Amino acid sequence: MFFQNRIVQHALFWIAIAVLSVSQDFIGPQSNPFAVTLAYYLCYLVSQILLAYILAYYLLPKFYIKKKYIACIALTIVFVYIFSVLSRFCTVYLAEPLIRTPPFVQESILNIFTDIKYMIFRYSFPIFFAAAIFMFVKLFVDYKKDKEKILLLNKEKSDAELKTLKAQLNPHFLFNTLNNIYSLSIDNSPKTPIAIGKLSEILDYVLYRCNSDFVSISSEIELLKNYIELEKLRYDERLEIHFKTDIENNNVIPPLILLSLVENAFKHGAGEDSGSPKIWIDLKTKNSSIIFNITNTIFETPKTNKKGNIGLINIQKQLDLLYGNNYSLNTIIENNLFKVTLITTTNHIK
Repeated sequence: MFFQNRIVQHALFWIAIAVLSVSQDFIGPQSNPFAVTLAYYLCYLVSQILLAYILAYYLLPKFYIKKKYIACIALTIVFVYIFSVLSRFCTVYLAEPLIRTPPFVQESILNIFTDIKYMIFRYSFPIFFAAAIFMFVKLFVDYKKDKEKILLLNKEKSDAELKTLKAQLNPHFLFNTLNNIYSLSIDNSPKTPIAIGKLSEILDYVLYRCNSDFVSISSEIELLKNYIELEKLRYDERLEIHFKTDIENNNVIPPLILLSLVENAFKHGAGEDSGSPKIWIDLKTKNSSIIFNITNTIFETPKTNKKGNIGLINIQKQLDLLYGNNYSLNTIIENNLFKVTLITTTNHIK
């Protein structure tokens, strides 16, 4: 927490620059005493700091970012020279009287200002170099913060979209299931309490136990079994359903994805087939992959129906947010069969 404070970070940067600059004067046989070196460098440091903050917080945002490059370069040259003069002025009139033995001759302000060649090579380069380092460090830190901010915003956006998609899926499922129970209650079926009990278990899972982005495949299997038992109460012996599982690893998967696919098979397969509808479900895990196949009979080739496609569209959107392009969702219609194959890999979770 201490090192995350901006004032502390800036102070540490300038201390590091000072240490590196002062230490260079002690390398070699003709090094100056520490007090002399420190006095001279402090005159540099004031100009370096002022120039650095003007470049980083004024020239860059006001001119460079707005693509006013000529004005930015011109003002940079002006400020570098002004602070070079300031540094030389501090050296002559503040530092030297403390470290030199009088009498000695001091340069006039006019001489300091007009000695361009000496000012550039003796003062401008070191002053601008330190300011440039500060500027580049700031640009790097700002870039990193902006990137982290973009990643955070994207994550928040994805989370919001996932919540919206789940909100669309859950009422969609609830509406269909309540219709089933309503049909049983109209017939005064003794299976109505059983159906309500199964629905209660499903709602408990949907509302309280699948609030994370991913859940274990075993919990989803239990949810599917409850749902299938609930649907069997509606179709009686007319429906033929086969649910096969081959689970090697208890991998994770986005909640309610498989339920939505099964629900889609019942609604647009068994629900529209007045004969003897059939549904085959095959779920297996292998290494880090989950392979889910569901096939249902269809009475006739389904027509394009925006309302009927909402389940598959929302499923695909949710998978896009969580897996990017690293998943496979395919549908095939042939020989009065509608088949959906979903393959996900835990290693490819975004």
